[in-house]
Amino acid sequence: MDQLTRRQFQQATLGSLLTYSLLERLFTADVFAAEVQPITARWLTELDTLGRDLKGQKLQATQWQTQVEKLFGGVDLPELLKFIDFDKLRQVEFKERGEQSLRMKFPEVEGLPTELVFGHQVFALQKGRSVAPHGHNNMATAFLILQGDFQGRHYDRLEDEAGGKTMIIRPSLDRKFVVGECSTVSDDKDNVHWFTAASDTGFIFNIHVLGVRPGRTGRVYVDPLGEKLSDGRIRARRIDAQEAYKLYG
Repeated sequence: MDQLTRRQFQQATLGSLLTYSLLERLFTADVFAAEVQPITARWLTELDTLGRDLKGQKLQATQWQTQVEKLFGGVDLPELLKFIDFDKLRQVEFKERGEQSLRMKFPEVEGLPTELVFGHQVFALQKGRSVAPHGHNNMATAFLILQGDFQGRHYDRLEDEAGGKTMIIRPSLDRKFVVGECSTVSDDKDNVHWFTAASDTGFIFNIHVLGVRPGRTGRVYVDPLGEKLSDGRIRARRIDAQEAYKLYG
């Protein structure tokens, strides 16, 4: 009887320990999730503040770029991926050319504005596919590499030539981008960019502030492999989206 009682006691104790361990793990996970959301929400709120300062002319475009790059550089990427439910987002049907644009809705978290000043999306690409080369009118945008490797190219937009069919650009950056790295674009610096997936798949988190100043806003597609001029300058044809993705997507 004593031996049976001891065995029963051991089994009951072990069961209690397992139950406590399981509850402890679940509680820790819940606490972690609760902590993750406010941290990422604060990060997004800071991005929102920078965007509003840019549109309110409290920040110059290049100042916005510097501060956004600093903010992107300090993001806790694993937390951001959980926040946007990246595991679900990555189950995507890729486009034959160019990027698949994945829209997501941020969770409702205390402290996060319900109406953000910037648009946001995730670009998904297969190897060799590109966010086709384009510039921007009246926009400020930023890329953050979530997964994969990319070849990123930037160009300064020096001049829009008479007639609106060409622009003068100059290469300002051409290098590999890996997970956690970012880049920014504005009307004042690195206005044209072109990103190509160098790994089997690649995902980019994108934000964009439209209407930085009064006036029209949008993408301007170009052919960056145009006529070579002096001082590294290039005369690039302005093209439509269809041609841009046929050539480079």
